[in-house]
Amino acid sequence: MKAIGIRELQKNPSVITKWLENKEYTIITKRNKPIGITISFDDKIITEGLKTSLLIDAYQNSLIGLGELAKSLNMTKKEAMKFLSSLGVDVIDYDFEDDLKTAKKFL
Repeated sequence: MKAIGIRELQKNPSVITKWLENKEYTIITKRNKPIGITISFDDKIITEGLKTSLLIDAYQNSLIGLGELAKSLNMTKKEAMKFLSSLGVDVIDYDFEDDLKTAKKFL
């Protein structure tokens, strides 16, 4: 997440465009106090709603776990897993190489 002061934004507004194109959240501050936030537009915001879209994005970027996602959406973990699967979101981040290294430790 980026942060930018309102004065800096007035001097160089193109910086926010770059951040939005990179799908980075940006907090806008005035005298070091947050006054707003920018997020890049995505069709998911319309179809799923802003809160749900932000939560899914946070989950996909490993900022929150499945339990936190489920709780925030008032779902059980099982319901959240089904919901994510229906959206084509990977529920389990599986790394075969990590498992192989772990298995080699036991051999």
